[in-house]
Amino acid sequence: MDGDPGARTLPRIGPYTLPGRAVLAPMAGVTDRPFRILCRRLGAALAASEMLTSDARLWRTHKSRLRLDHAGEPEPRVVQLAGAEPAVLAEAARLAVGRGAQIIDINMGCPAKKVCGRLCGSALLADEALVGRILDAVVRAVNVPVTLKIRTGWDRQHRNGIEIAQRAEQCGIQALAVHGRTRADFYQGEAEYETIRRIKSSVRIPVFANGDIRCAHDARKVLDFTDADAVMIGRASFGEPWVFRSVNSFLESGEKTRPLLRCEARDIILAHLDSLYGFYGEESGVRIARKHIGWYCERCFTDPAPVRQDLMAATSAREQLARASLHFDAWAGGAARAA
Repeated sequence: MDGDPGARTLPRIGPYTLPGRAVLAPMAGVTDRPFRILCRRLGAALAASEMLTSDARLWRTHKSRLRLDHAGEPEPRVVQLAGAEPAVLAEAARLAVGRGAQIIDINMGCPAKKVCGRLCGSALLADEALVGRILDAVVRAVNVPVTLKIRTGWDRQHRNGIEIAQRAEQCGIQALAVHGRTRADFYQGEAEYETIRRIKSSVRIPVFANGDIRCAHDARKVLDFTDADAVMIGRASFGEPWVFRSVNSFLESGEKTRPLLRCEARDIILAHLDSLYGFYGEESGVRIARKHIGWYCERCFTDPAPVRQDLMAATSAREQLARASLHFDAWAGGAARAA
């Protein structure tokens, strides 16, 4: 690639042309509906649901019902499924589409022991034949695009991402996200992009590069090296959901976007907290908001510990939001720019 921001067309998944080249990675416990909607509003071109078990018998739980709630969410709505049985995953995909999913994403990238221990997630990469049967069954089961998230392989001695990617394309998968680590790497060390580069050169479907992309310059460097169609951002969005706005601007024009004013960032933060209370209810909303508060404090305050401690002590939504308003109001008055 020549590095020209205009040299790449925007990625397309089935009938959907994405509005940018930076998408939100699906992350359990993070990418709930309030966070997805927030990141989409701030520039994420796509945002998949938290991973949902393919065992639809478990969808009756409160947690699963919330993960299936897409009310008010921008299109296309993406549901990510995890499982190891082709027929079960196919039926789960049909049910999810019936509930409003417009893209089905299959998780073969999660390295967590509780997922891999059930031979799901990235554990599936060790069985290429089973991968093929799963993908074929799901693609045949639904009339919406099916995408896949993988890692570069099971371990560094078995980086079979190219073989998995080619099999996925043959089965009708319409886009592929690749995390630049093996399952054995978990999240340790640095992501490697050579395998993603080789995967992209071996298939014709859109490829999303994932892993250690923290800012616009990282995104540009990874796209230029891998020739991938887009980047998938995960942990860099913690406490900075507006990262998508800056990444997309830089990828589209080569120019940095105007930094957010601190008052703008404050308003985003407080609105996010309020949306969590509305979505989860009082008790769960306060508890779930705490992790986001911790990330916002790390991002915004030079000495975050005392602010975080004060906010964590709040036991009601009203108290938590009031304390957050005081702290972030003071922060907003301290300087003009936030990010």
